[in-house]
Amino acid sequence: WSYSTTGGGQTVADGGKIPWDPQLLAPGLTADTTLRYTTLAGGSPQVLDATARPLLTEQTVTLVNLDPATVADPAGTAGAVALLVGPVAPTVTAASLQADLAGSQGKTVTAITLRDTDFQPIADRLAAIPGVQLVKQARLLTTDKAMSSPTLDGLRELWQQGQDASAGWAVQLVRANGSAERLAGEDGIAQPDIATTLDPAIQGAAQAAIAELPQQAAIVALRPSTGAVLAVAQNPAATAQGPIALTGLYPPGSTFKTVTTSAALQSGSVTPDTVLPCPGSANIEGRIIPNDDNFDLGSVPLHTAFARSCNTTMGRLAVAMPPTALPDAALQFGLGVDYVTPGLTTVTGSVPPADTPAQRVESAIGQGQVTATPFGMALVAASIAKGSAPAPMLVAGMPGVADTTQAPAPALVTEQLRTMMRETVTAGTATQLADIADLRGKTGTAEVGDAAAHGWFVGIDGDVAFAVFVAGADSSAPAVDAAGRFLRPIQAQIPR
Repeated sequence: WSYSTTGGGQTVADGGKIPWDPQLLAPGLTADTTLRYTTLAGGSPQVLDATARPLLTEQTVTLVNLDPATVADPAGTAGAVALLVGPVAPTVTAASLQADLAGSQGKTVTAITLRDTDFQPIADRLAAIPGVQLVKQARLLTTDKAMSSPTLDGLRELWQQGQDASAGWAVQLVRANGSAERLAGEDGIAQPDIATTLDPAIQGAAQAAIAELPQQAAIVALRPSTGAVLAVAQNPAATAQGPIALTGLYPPGSTFKTVTTSAALQSGSVTPDTVLPCPGSANIEGRIIPNDDNFDLGSVPLHTAFARSCNTTMGRLAVAMPPTALPDAALQFGLGVDYVTPGLTTVTGSVPPADTPAQRVESAIGQGQVTATPFGMALVAASIAKGSAPAPMLVAGMPGVADTTQAPAPALVTEQLRTMMRETVTAGTATQLADIADLRGKTGTAEVGDAAAHGWFVGIDGDVAFAVFVAGADSSAPAVDAAGRFLRPIQAQIPR
């Protein structure tokens, strides 16, 4: 903004002076007006779901603040506020508000932030409570109050980046009565809506499937054909720990046998029909490897050992592999790859080289130094379904970029894995899901020291690949059951 001002001089005893006039600073400025700089948004684009319906929109919220300086009766004010907001937020209690006030050191306390639909019915009664201050703000919120996902924070950041990059500006002359006149500036540029790949039906089913589990639990679902992120769900126990579905690293247990079996098949040393021993336990390189409850199958084909999840078979297979065999096979399925994906911050996992036979035994069954996120294991399932690792994508048309590329596993190998994963459901460790037609999967139980083992299930159902994780489940059963609750309500909507 460039402009000119003029001022008249006068001669006084101590030299020439220009008498002060507000217009010397800016044209039109007077003693009772001020200048204000502000940014101008080009509009308020919506964030859309995969059905093109609004997922996130800019909405007005009200902060219910408590000012300690004007709260004469903390117990009375806290009790009155808790009584009104309790139906919306049961965790906001009179006791919690009194504790917040007591520890505020004289600073304003925000008791709760309310959506307009929750605020309006109690607005007058809240305003009448001594010490309550009601402050309006604009926030980007889900249109469906029940919708919750770790992906939302990244989408909000992406939306804000667009707003900041396209913002206009204005210099305003503000009068004493609050009215303003624009003196200079440029309008903001309207931004297009952001189209995401999140499917509301699949997201809702994922949330419902794990909502009641007491342990931390997460489900991630991807579309193998495109890499589209269909759902990322966590229950409250998991959300309290952060975005574990996307960045929480855990031993994947027997779900990693998809990678181990792929590496073994690619080595040429075995086929799905190769008969191998599956004893109840085995001393492999000094490490006693047991099967779950020490089940003993004798000698069985590899496809049976996979479906029944024989630790002893997989451990023996890995001993003869070179140190990089498992890391290389994992990279073919996206595990260990870092992706820069617009709107999405993820980690897939880590499969370091196993330099000793003992380390390879641990890695073969998804233990030792092998870690994966629920997102990473969903990507493994999606890669097996597609035949190569799909680039993950949360915003339509903006796939992630990998930090490394790896040639995919041979098509015959991934086809053989899909067949073995089907047997896992029809005659293996996931027969409780046998009613779900053509479902393919792999169960997993991962030891974590002296704590209860984590439970996993990864699966492929048509053009949906997913991973279910339940921390401290002590077996894969809770994860398998959650997979059933997730899939059965959406069967008709899954592309085949």
